[in-house]
Amino acid sequence: MIEPQILKGFRDFLPEKALERKRLIHILEDAFESFGFLPIDTPVLEYKKVLLGKGGGETDKQIYEFTDKGKREVAMRFDLTVPFARFMAAHYNELYLPFKRYHIDKVWRGENTQRGRYREFVQCDFDIVGIDSSSADFEILLLMYTSFTKLGIEGVTIKLAHRGIFNRFLENLNIKEHSVEIMRSVDKISKIGEEAVLEILSGIIDQETALKILGYIKPENTFLETLQKITDFAGGSGEDVQRLEEIYTFFTSLGIENSFVLDPSITRGLDYYTGIVYETFLDKLPGIGSVCSGGRYNNLASLYTKQNLPGVGSSIGLDRLMAALDELSDGNGKRHATDIIVTCMNVLDMKEYYRISGIFRDKGFTCEVYLSKKKLSAQFSYAEKKGIPIALLIGEDELSAGKFSVRDLSSRESFNMLSLDEAVVTCNKIIRKD
Repeated sequence: MIEPQILKGFRDFLPEKALERKRLIHILEDAFESFGFLPIDTPVLEYKKVLLGKGGGETDKQIYEFTDKGKREVAMRFDLTVPFARFMAAHYNELYLPFKRYHIDKVWRGENTQRGRYREFVQCDFDIVGIDSSSADFEILLLMYTSFTKLGIEGVTIKLAHRGIFNRFLENLNIKEHSVEIMRSVDKISKIGEEAVLEILSGIIDQETALKILGYIKPENTFLETLQKITDFAGGSGEDVQRLEEIYTFFTSLGIENSFVLDPSITRGLDYYTGIVYETFLDKLPGIGSVCSGGRYNNLASLYTKQNLPGVGSSIGLDRLMAALDELSDGNGKRHATDIIVTCMNVLDMKEYYRISGIFRDKGFTCEVYLSKKKLSAQFSYAEKKGIPIALLIGEDELSAGKFSVRDLSSRESFNMLSLDEAVVTCNKIIRKD
């Protein structure tokens, strides 16, 4: 016998979890498409050189790579952004600009597993390519805000910064050549703390300069106060500062400015970001980390094409978000796999059970038929294990009279010989109560 084990960092999903993931994806797809974003798909496997072209940092060490049967060096995608850059270069002549896409699918990283982090996980990406403007940057941020609103998640804070301002600050300190190392170090501050980051920075540059960097990345009380401080640190205003100023006016015009925080410590670890960057945190679970992040990457597609394809986008880590929602859940509001089960009283009436189940599906319920005749207690037990709240009992009396008997499997209360309209109302009440 082979032990039915599973690789570390990989998971099976039982129906309840799989259904919840599907529900979240459906909500996000509707949100993305409401903004005019359209779906694309790319292969799981890419040439290794395509994926490693501009990943940078820890990602290169985490990639799943191997030599295939054709002796080709291939790798499994570690995110959906780099394959998208390759996609845009390959299909440039078939597409229109600006191009808005979303892509929801699995990616793989051989990283250490921990709370909310896995080696196989689902990302929900949405990007705008072909334009470099404050409106495009803002639209991604607005879609992030809208997506979490549609998901019904309260207490969400989106932190943003601008790499251009940080780079000008480092240039003023004459340490621009260390920018990649410094940004990667600063990116870890929420995980390892200020003292640990200071120690890392002091190994790259002198401690006095490291302390100046810690001063730069500390937010002030308000968005505009923080912006003024980092502007001064960077040597004055510029296009990057003006971009943040304009985006802030968009926030205030919609009355959503309280959901956004200018936090200069947000740098993002990947090398391909060139402008605005952002991360999203749940106020009640800050320790779980960012559940949605991204930024502007104006040079990424240049690895694959000479065409100028500036881009901006974001990615929701669905599995980390689901882990967070599990912790925040009070057990209410879960969707049932099936609303109604039509019990089997007589196998000779099976065709009637299917006809009736179709009637209730047309009324908006999910409905299944029990497939064999067993004691009602066994059929009720099956329904309760599956989380089905309602049973329809259709015996000879109901069939001859064209009536329906409804049983609330939670309260054990029965409602007998109802008309179709009465049965629909009763079923809706049971589901709403549940």
